[in-house]
Amino acid sequence: MTKARSILDAIGLSSLSQAKKETLIQMTILSVACILAFSARLFSVLRFESVIHEFDPYFNYRTTKHLVENGYYDFHNWFDDRAWYPLGRIIGGTIYPGLMVTASCLFNFLNFLNITIDIRNVCVFLAPLFSSFTVIVVYFLTKEVKNAGAGLVAASMIAIVPGYISRSVAGSYDNEGIAIFCMLLTYYLWIKATKTGSISWSLLCALAYFYMVSSWEGMCF
Repeated sequence: MTKARSILDAIGLSSLSQAKKETLIQMTILSVACILAFSARLFSVLRFESVIHEFDPYFNYRTTKHLVENGYYDFHNWFDDRAWYPLGRIIGGTIYPGLMVTASCLFNFLNFLNITIDIRNVCVFLAPLFSSFTVIVVYFLTKEVKNAGAGLVAASMIAIVPGYISRSVAGSYDNEGIAIFCMLLTYYLWIKATKTGSISWSLLCALAYFYMVSSWEGMCF
């Protein structure tokens, strides 16, 4: 205990109240979990550089690039003669556009901030970025159901669980990269809306549900 107090004194935290110390510890653990979730998914980039892996992610990248270059109207009405060859594919009626719209919005936002980045790199790093967001959502979801301690444990576990990592590594630009985040966000907002009875939480839950439905065909399960 004496050594712990001396460490707190050294970094100037001994004067903080118990509640503030607990908040600081929670924020630190949550930040480390977010960084771990992002960095654990970068090994494919470190080993093979920034590339899109597999067939479906590359198709998603092509459609996202078309969206960025030609706008949503042309994207929605685009007939892709290179997909489902030789029949071709009507893009607007056969995909879940949430993934492409998310990457496009992030790309335009970064360009608005004068951050020059290629749309391919946005697609490569989108899933690791949303895995960090998932860590935060899991914390608040579990905290709402149980308590803050359980939330930190759940957030730390979701950051490194192999099943989730396999669907959200850098370069695996597929729907699951953002769909897990959307699904857990919808669960959290639904619980908040049910507990509080607030129309604001209900509206946010409806928007999150719409985002999830537009991003992943697995929502029907």
